[in-house]
Parts: sequence; structure tokens; C-alpha cells
Amino acid sequence: MTSTCPLQLGAACYCANRVSSFVPAPAKTAVLLLAHGSPENPDQIPDFLRYVTGGRPLPPQVVEEIRHRYSLIGFSPLTCWTLLQADQLSQELRLPVFVGMRNWKPFIADAVKAIAAQKFERVIAICLAPQNSRTSVGLYRSAVTGENVAHFELDFVDEWHDQTLLAKAFAENLRAGWAKANAEYGGTLPIIFTAHSVPARTITEGDPYEAQSKETAELVAKAAGLTHDAWTFAFQSQGMSGGQWIGPTVEETILSLKAKGHSGVFIHPVGFLCDHVEVLYDIDIFFKQFAEKQGMRLWRAESLNGSKTLTAALAELVRSRVRATGV
Repeated sequence: MTSTCPLQLGAACYCANRVSSFVPAPAKTAVLLLAHGSPENPDQIPDFLRYVTGGRPLPPQVVEEIRHRYSLIGFSPLTCWTLLQADQLSQELRLPVFVGMRNWKPFIADAVKAIAAQKFERVIAICLAPQNSRTSVGLYRSAVTGENVAHFELDFVDEWHDQTLLAKAFAENLRAGWAKANAEYGGTLPIIFTAHSVPARTITEGDPYEAQSKETAELVAKAAGLTHDAWTFAFQSQGMSGGQWIGPTVEETILSLKAKGHSGVFIHPVGFLCDHVEVLYDIDIFFKQFAEKQGMRLWRAESLNGSKTLTAALAELVRSRVRATGV
């Protein structure tokens, strides 16, 4: 199974290449989209992982396992989709939109330098992880503020897990994918909403991520018109670094559904905004194979990727910040 890319990698470092066609904002405002980053090919995995761990070495077997997963999907299209999302948002807002990745190119530091060089006075930064956790959003904020050095006023969107248009975007893909899967299955499939797991200590220390992830699922279910007994929630992609990570896991949830007599399942990740390794490998390969070993079939909703409703959601986030300040 291989992934597809909507843009040529390396075509443009930032999706702000239409700046000259935009109507200038009064306060010289730009938008900065922040994402995790992903290597373009398996050979870049070791370097990529050094950024992810902050230079801390990983056991060779972990590096090889991750390299293997990327090789099975061809490559991760996360960067491609993020650049496309930025480009669509830029056209919608008529504002320049920059992209900064925390762990790969284009790096956040390079995006901040480009913004500073063009002398933008205000930057509205949105992390493409709607649920707030210090293990994700907190690290993006630190990366931007660490590079900013007072070059511009930073307006950072810390969370948008409960944004109405975001729930609508997820619900659109849920309804379309679930209807098709139900037709193939010949019945009504139970739905598992998922988000990326985090270390348990993160939650016990007061992090809102778990509650926000579940709230997103509730809002998507409501937007899709689901009854509460039609779905459940699980955390996926627990880390390989040891220690306790929050659950229940997807595997545990599949076994629970099997015990209730189900022979199929539909997965809808609501913590990810585009295809990448946690979707294309963890769900499409690993969870599907796990389900098949239990005598079950598995389907999933399409990722938001280039969703126009996602673009509208991001645009509304920016506009709400502009309205709040009047600039």
C-alpha cells in the first residue's frame, strides 16, 4: 500500500508564493501553520527521529521498525497535504500563509526567519493538532517563541478542538465513508473514533488533551447525527519508548466489539487532519491486519486532507482572531 501526494515535494518551501496577489492587511498580518513534519523517504528516518527525540538516541530496532513502516506506505504525505492546506487557506483569506514543521523541512525556524524578513507585524499561528497537549501544541508554541525574538506580535491558537466547522468537516467524511462501508458490509458497523495516545503522566499532570479528544469525538458524532450507542472512543499509536500510555487501545476496543458479536468495524481518526504514517500504516495496515486475525473486517473514514470545510474552519479561526483585535 502506498500513499499519494497532492504536490511535488520540494516545489516551494512555503505556500505563500502568491503573496503579490493578496490584498495587504492593515497590520501586515500573516498566518503560520504548524505541523509535526515527516521525512520524504525511509533513508531520512534516522535524521528525522533525532529531531523528534531532541537528539536522544533510540534503540536500533526501534529505528528499523519505523523505517519498515514508512517503507510499507512508500512515504508520508503529511508535508504535501500541509502545504496544500496552507495554499487553500491562503487563497481563501487573501493573506500569506507560511508552513513550519517542528521535526522536518520546512522547519519552524526557517518559517519564522522568512516571516521576519518580510517584516510582518503580526502572525496568527495555528497548530494542525486541534486538541491541546503540552507534548504537541506546547512544543510548537515553544519552538515559535524561541525563534521569534520579538520580530513580530504572535497570536497563538492554543486549541480548537470544539470548533464547529472542524466537527462538520470530520462529520462529512464520516457520513460518506460509513455509508459506503455499511453497504459493503451489509449491515451497520460500529464506529471507533481515535486520537493519538500520549504518556499517562501527561494527563495526570493536568493536561487537557484526553478530555478535548473525547469532546471532539462527541461533537463529530452529534454533527453526523449518530446515537451514542453507535460509537466508542480509543487512543492509537502508543509510543515504543516504554512507560504507560493512555488508552483504551484500538486493539482492546476491537476485541471488545468482537466479544459483543460484531464482525466489522469502522475507524474515524479525529486527532489527525491528513494522511500520514499513523493513518496509512497504523490503521490501514496494522489495525486492519489485527482485525482480520480476529475474523473481522475494517474500514476507515478518509482523512480531511484537502477538505474545503477544513479550509473554512481554519479561515474562521483566523478571522475570529482578527475580529477580536480589530486589526
